[in-house]
Amino acid sequence: MPRNRIAALVAGAALLGGGAGAAVTTAFDNGSPSSGTTTTIVAQGSNVANTDLSVGEVAKLALKSVVEVDATSSGSSSTPFPFGGSRSQSAEGTGWVYDSKGDIVTNQHVVSGASSVKVKFSDGTTYGARVVGADPSTDVAVLHVDAPSSKLQPLTLADSSQVSVGDGVVAIGNPFGLDGTVTSGIVSAVGREISAPDDTPIEGAIQTDAAINHGNSGGPLLDLSGHVIGITSQIQSESGGSNGVGFAIPSNTVKTIADQLIANGKAEHAFLGITPTNVSGGVGVSTVKTGSAADDAGLKKGDVITAVDGRAVTDQSQLRAIIAGEKPGDTLTLRVRRGGATKTIRATLGNRPSS
Repeated sequence: MPRNRIAALVAGAALLGGGAGAAVTTAFDNGSPSSGTTTTIVAQGSNVANTDLSVGEVAKLALKSVVEVDATSSGSSSTPFPFGGSRSQSAEGTGWVYDSKGDIVTNQHVVSGASSVKVKFSDGTTYGARVVGADPSTDVAVLHVDAPSSKLQPLTLADSSQVSVGDGVVAIGNPFGLDGTVTSGIVSAVGREISAPDDTPIEGAIQTDAAINHGNSGGPLLDLSGHVIGITSQIQSESGGSNGVGFAIPSNTVKTIADQLIANGKAEHAFLGITPTNVSGGVGVSTVKTGSAADDAGLKKGDVITAVDGRAVTDQSQLRAIIAGEKPGDTLTLRVRRGGATKTIRATLGNRPSS
C-alpha cells in the first residue's frame, strides 16, 4: 500500500545573504524549499497537572525557554564582489532549551552546513553555540551553549502518542526574524508522514492549523499545559506561507533522537525488519528480513500484529511511528495473530541499515 507522503515546504530558516538583507530560498533534492537536569516526558496518568492554560499563560511560561538560532555558512556567489567571489549566508530559525546543561533542540535543516551558530535568548543575550549532533533522517539537531543556569529553563515534553485531533496548541518561533512570535490553533490531524531532509519518512507527524512560517523551524509546538508535543518543521502551502497547514515532528521521536545525539553525537534508528501491510484488524507481515529483530523473535510471513506494548495497532503507519520512537536495543512486546491463534512475541529492535 503506498505511503501517504506529505510533500511539504520546510518552515525553516529565512536565508539572508550577508550584507544584502534579501531573503534567499534554497531547495532540498526533492524540490521542497528549505530555508544538569534531563528533559522528561509527561506520561498519561502522571502526577503533573494537565489543566488547560490560556494561550497567553502558555506563552508566558515558554517564551523564556525559546531561542533564536542564527546559523552562518560560507558559500560562493554568482554576483561579482570587489574583494572576491564568496559571501556568507545566515539561516535564521528557532530552538528551545532541552535541559539545564545547556543543550538546545532545533531542526537539522536550520544548522546544516553551518560554520558558526549563535543563539539569542528572549532577553536579547546572545551566545555562541556548538552543534552537538544532527540527524537528517528525522530533522532533529542539538546545540550546546555555555550560558548561565538562570537562562537554561528546560521545556517539558509531553507524550506525543496521547495527542488527539482537536487539542489546542501554541507555536512559538521567529518567523521572518520576528522574535518570540506566538500563534495558536488546534491539532488538525495526527499520524501524518512527512519527508526528512534526506528524504527518509518521518512517521507520526502532527498536523496543525497554527500559523507557521519561514523561521519557525525548530520551535516548540506546545499543548495547553505548556508541554512540548513536537518541533515545528514544515508547511504545506501553495504560496509557501501560513495559509496552508503546518507539521511538527512528534516529541517522542525528538526525545529518542536528541538523547542519542547528546550521548553519542549521532543517532541510530530502530529496525524491526518486516515489510508491513494494512489488513483487517492489524498490520500484516508481508516479508521478514533474514537476521533481523523480527526474524530472531520468530515473526513469520502472514502474521498479523494487532498490538504493541499493549496498545492496539490498526495500520502500518502507526506501527512505523511506534518503532521510530524507540531506539536500537529496546524491546517491544507484540501481540500477533497467526492462523486461529494469538501469540505474544518479544522483539529486541536492531539498527536500521544505512541503505
